[in-house]
Amino acid sequence: MADTPHTGSADSPGSTDSPDGCDATGDPVPRLLCDARELAAVDPAPTGALWRLAESGRQLDANLVRLPPEGRIDTHVEPELDVILYVVSGDGVVDTARDRQPLTEGSVVWLPRGSRRSLTAGRDGLAYLTVHRRRPGLQIRNRAGS
Repeated sequence: MADTPHTGSADSPGSTDSPDGCDATGDPVPRLLCDARELAAVDPAPTGALWRLAESGRQLDANLVRLPPEGRIDTHVEPELDVILYVVSGDGVVDTARDRQPLTEGSVVWLPRGSRRSLTAGRDGLAYLTVHRRRPGLQIRNRAGS
């Protein structure tokens, strides 16, 4: 696993935005966060999370992940969130309850919530970006009837 993933922080060198991603008037500012191909091309290739979106106030989560050659994410189900997966480099397959779908550089895959899937990298590894709605933070609630 990568020791510490890069983040999409506004603290990047050369940034003139405030840490919350807004300009001096408080308006949100679009900006380049990273070069996913450059991060995925580092040699020797680190594995695990290479980058993650870390802006405060965001509505999305995003992660750039690298699997080693023949690496695998075991079968799992995401019960709450749809996920978009974009292949940045390498190749592999996504296995679903219905079939096996090849993944190549540039592939965009929709992983609907509730779907069963696994990922397997090819012989050169697989780097991919996932994007989904941000999970709400944990909330402390009173028990019903308390």
